[in-house]
Amino acid sequence: MLQKIESVKEAVINRTVLSPAELEQFRNEYLSKKGILNQLFEDFKAVPAEEKKSVGIALNELKTLLHEKFEALKLQFSQEQELSNKTDLTRPASPFNWGGRHPINVVRKEIIDIFSRLGYVVADGPEIEDDWHVFSALNFPEEHPARDMQDTFFINHRPDIILRTHTSSIQVRVMETMKPPIRVICPGRVFRNEAISARAHCIFHQIEGLYIDKNVSFADLKQNLLVFARELFGEKTQIRLRPSYFPFTEPSAEMDVSCSICGGKGCNVCKYTGWLEILGCGMVDPNVFKSVGIDPVIYSGFAFGMGIERIVMLKYQIKDLRHFFENDLRFLEQFQSQF
Repeated sequence: MLQKIESVKEAVINRTVLSPAELEQFRNEYLSKKGILNQLFEDFKAVPAEEKKSVGIALNELKTLLHEKFEALKLQFSQEQELSNKTDLTRPASPFNWGGRHPINVVRKEIIDIFSRLGYVVADGPEIEDDWHVFSALNFPEEHPARDMQDTFFINHRPDIILRTHTSSIQVRVMETMKPPIRVICPGRVFRNEAISARAHCIFHQIEGLYIDKNVSFADLKQNLLVFARELFGEKTQIRLRPSYFPFTEPSAEMDVSCSICGGKGCNVCKYTGWLEILGCGMVDPNVFKSVGIDPVIYSGFAFGMGIERIVMLKYQIKDLRHFFENDLRFLEQFQSQF
């Protein structure tokens, strides 16, 4: 019996275990219920009484050896597995893709930066507005088509609570709370009840500007817009102002810029006219001043407004307005370099 135990002990000492799978095989062979150690303890029952002491000591030593070797190997493989799961900080960094700003945000910031250099400050206001700030204070007659359900989103069927259709409502709030001189730009999201297509959407973004002071003239308006256009589209850009109509300005005008694609010679982008329409503008109507408590005899001013999507489409030659709202990575990845 002692010779058999010594033989097993020697085999255990010389046993090489190189993997967790081999360790499991080692356990099954020696430490399981049908393993060699359990079998030796069964044989121990038949050992003569005078030999039990020496055989028992040898058997317990073998048991201790087996368990110590098993636990040591188990700890070793566990630590190796843990190390393999950790990140190796000495390895080169894995490449990853940079994100990018949305093209609307890129152009929005560029426009704000231009007007900020001209002395304008940014003003903000709520998207859910009342009829007064969106229409009535801006000289919209009761029968004006913009008040119709086809253009305006009304909240809970209430005619006086609406989603703002333009950021001019911010201008009204500024005029109600500030005294002239006032020079602000009002960027924001606006909503109109329109069918979604390649050239129209129910949600879009605007930037509007307002300047009020003594002796402000239409020439001041034209000069501000000329500087803006040349900063945005290039120093060779020309502008033209065409007579138009807006309830809150008089006189009113639409502003065109010379096509930066063809240099004013005519192409499919400008429909071979050499000009691109980008914004509306005009001198603030005296009725608007009266509605917000500003004396139109003392003060005058001008206002202008543009759709940011329209500027982006012209600047980057994007033909479908829906791209701005679909979060298609194939579209957005084109602007990764715009920071």
